[in-house]
Amino acid sequence: MKKFSKGFLVGTATTLAALTGVAFGVKKVLIEPIEEKEEMIDDNRKKAMRKSRAR
Repeated sequence: MKKFSKGFLVGTATTLAALTGVAFGVKKVLIEPIEEKEEMIDDNRKKAMRKSRAR
């Protein structure tokens, strides 16, 4: 029973670590580039508004 408990805890910890790694990977690969693109678009929109009012 001792081996089972130890194995179960190690397996649970490994699974949680893997899920955490996947979550950070998805955030880094998918979410951050989208947010950066949206930020760039907003910055360009702000610059265009300033230019249009300066004329």
